[in-house]
Amino acid sequence: MNLLSSTSVFSFYTLISRMLGYIRDILIAFFLGASIFADAFFVAFRLPNTFRRLFAEGTFNAAFIPSYTSERNISKKKADKFADEVLILLTLVLLFIVLIAEIFTPFLVYLIAPGFYESTEKFNIAVEFTRITFPFLMFVSLSSFFSGILNSNNKFAAAAAAPIILNIVLIISLLLSYILELNFAQNLSYGVTLAGIAQLIFLFFFTRKYYRPSLKLKISLTSKVKFFLKKLLPSIFASGVTQINILIGTIIASFEASAVSYLYYADRVYQINLAIAGIAVGTVSLPVLAKAIKKKNNLNIIKIQNKSIELCLLLSIPACLGLIIASEEIVNALFGYGNFSEKNIEMTALALKYFGYGIPAFALIKVLGNFFFARDNTKSPFYISALVVLLNISISLTFFKEIGFVIIPISTSVSTWFGVAIYFVILYKNRSLMLQNYLLRNILKIIFSTILMAMVLILGLDYFSENLVYSNKFKSIYLLFVVGFVATIYLITCYLLGILKIKNYKT
Repeated sequence: MNLLSSTSVFSFYTLISRMLGYIRDILIAFFLGASIFADAFFVAFRLPNTFRRLFAEGTFNAAFIPSYTSERNISKKKADKFADEVLILLTLVLLFIVLIAEIFTPFLVYLIAPGFYESTEKFNIAVEFTRITFPFLMFVSLSSFFSGILNSNNKFAAAAAAPIILNIVLIISLLLSYILELNFAQNLSYGVTLAGIAQLIFLFFFTRKYYRPSLKLKISLTSKVKFFLKKLLPSIFASGVTQINILIGTIIASFEASAVSYLYYADRVYQINLAIAGIAVGTVSLPVLAKAIKKKNNLNIIKIQNKSIELCLLLSIPACLGLIIASEEIVNALFGYGNFSEKNIEMTALALKYFGYGIPAFALIKVLGNFFFARDNTKSPFYISALVVLLNISISLTFFKEIGFVIIPISTSVSTWFGVAIYFVILYKNRSLMLQNYLLRNILKIIFSTILMAMVLILGLDYFSENLVYSNKFKSIYLLFVVGFVATIYLITCYLLGILKIKNYKT
């Protein structure tokens, strides 16, 4: 297997999904702007979508893949039996969670967005939308189970492509609402749940070759399942620390008008790099790392870990500097239409800029967590993540009144870098990570390539400044040209320096 080629496959479908996601969000910004309906929908979508990211973007796999791989090394029959037991238990737990959430939705909305309680209209709309969207949690979590089966067999395309369905359904929902003059936000909410059902069917179809669920409804808590469950809850918290921080940010931001929308739009922009640099690399590396650890192949373990870190930084460092330099131009080009005002752009760009400082940390924390998960250790990442979340909450609450919503991306970035530092200290102390000399040399080459890219980016933005103003309807085309050009410069430089070659990432 090759880390770079497998990551490229995963990233390709993820990129398509995110591009469709941007089209979706451009339409939302155009039709809803930063209105109370937009705020209400984003809050209603935030909780099930956070769980989607927690389950679908590596967290479920962090607990499931090492256990499933261990059983598969013994026999396929044992692996299928283990998968059946997990699937039945997971389905029953999710049904219970959705039922409780539907009953206590007002309380749930109050927890997510306590600031909405001051406006009866906004609060009631958020409650209505949350009741519609919440079943999505069940369907997308079950989809993650089938993704785990595929990833365990080194098949990443279908799992990466599944989120495309969500964006297509929501885009169709918005367009139909416009044509038929229906409620945009309400139909978006229905579209979320419908997309969850479609994703589950899609992944079930592709998994049939490797696993067919048993029709026997038998709950069995074997020692293997108990061990899996023991790992699952800590891994959800540990692997999903960035998403938990964002959820906490939404709660705090609900006390400031339109802040939830600003954070949502900024989140949508930087998440594309997190998906490629952190989630893709982490998802692809976990199965091969778990397999190498089970076989006690120390040379391969060291290579996989070092190459995972290198590939993660290769993709995240240029994105970090790019978002810091061009945050306003990016937000303006993507969302600067219709009801999305220049003030909305300024505030969203400010949030995006400070999220940008944390991009490498958001990606690294996904990859570093795998070094523990592959060894069936979910406790250490859990404790580290708890510290990260506590630090994030402390910084946000301390400075929110003084600075406003912008403290949320600042605290998220600062606390995540703190978590990365702790990960490296513990891994080094436990001798679970041996950094190779070539890694430092390659990181310096990545930084050099990034600086060169940044210089070209600044010149490009200055040259096309008149074409990137708010009033220009074709500003997104000019921005795509600039971004495409500087990305090509970066990739060519990395190739010439010898760090972007497929053979370097073969495991």
